[in-house]
Amino acid sequence: MALHELLSNDKEVNSLLTTVTEDYNRISIHGVRTELLMAHSDSIEIHLEEVMLSKASSDADYETKMKAKLAAMKAKGFDCIGFGDIFLDWLKRKRIELAESAGMECTFPIWNRDTAELAETFISLGYKAVLTCIDSKVLDKSFAGREFDERLLADLPEKVDPCGENGEFHSFVYDGPIFKKKINFEKGDIVLREKRFYYCDLIQNKY
Repeated sequence: MALHELLSNDKEVNSLLTTVTEDYNRISIHGVRTELLMAHSDSIEIHLEEVMLSKASSDADYETKMKAKLAAMKAKGFDCIGFGDIFLDWLKRKRIELAESAGMECTFPIWNRDTAELAETFISLGYKAVLTCIDSKVLDKSFAGREFDERLLADLPEKVDPCGENGEFHSFVYDGPIFKKKINFEKGDIVLREKRFYYCDLIQNKY
């Protein structure tokens, strides 16, 4: 939705940036395979930049590598970075500090949006997503692999944010207005990691 908002307001977006856990070859925390990440980038036709992290990376390691990546992007002519954060002030402050370390500005296109309204807008615009990571402390295993739709929103416990902003769940968006083509995949196994997080594996289907 942050990217949708930027593009809707005619902002020039020249690159996507995300972290990848190199030991697993998957998007950090979300658990999505990198081939689906590449397909995502190809479908919306925006270049992808990756920050490679080890599975044992600390917060300090993350900050060091992110600062190096942002400095390199600044040297290439990038002057602003956008984030999809909604209401976590501590996280916003950390984002700003990282950007400022590289002499870049920050923008938060969906900051302070009502998350219930934002979730409804996401669905009404025609975006499609599937839940890939579930925090078992707040949601049960059955939510892993579910489509992000009206039924899901109705089934979420009252204290769970509709956009998962507190880390209750993470998702993979595979279709919508900014996509040139839908990303096809099959759902694989659901596994428990760290005795807490359920991951639903997504396997790219190229046909």
